[in-house]
Amino acid sequence: MSGSIRVQHIDHVTIVVKDLNRSREFYVDLLGMEEVARPDFSFSGAWFRAGATLLHLIEEHAESGVAGTSAERSCNSRCHHFAFEVADARAAASVLRDRGVSLIHEVKLRPDGAVQMFVGDPDGHVVELCTSTMSEL
Repeated sequence: MSGSIRVQHIDHVTIVVKDLNRSREFYVDLLGMEEVARPDFSFSGAWFRAGATLLHLIEEHAESGVAGTSAERSCNSRCHHFAFEVADARAAASVLRDRGVSLIHEVKLRPDGAVQMFVGDPDGHVVELCTSTMSEL
């Protein structure tokens, strides 16, 4: 076999959403991401930056597939999700609760010592916020 592939890091995650403004409020106003320039595609969308990672949103249209998650599936911490590291997952959970956002899973300690919590975005995508410290609950 000639050559090999070595993935360097996740460049971006793409999700389909129903309402760009509602999603922008969640990812920018609530989670503190930065909206960045997006190429002039032939369909609506938005790009956000979290550190070195980009989150690409595509507004639902005939060729995009369905926004969000299936209503028939229950969403929990063991379903499809993506995670962002935050300075303090416990504090993030508190801010979300204070703003009236329901958590999918309360703050918990992973077996490796990281602290994690899960929340749904406006379309039901499961987002994990984690802190990779050896903190106690």
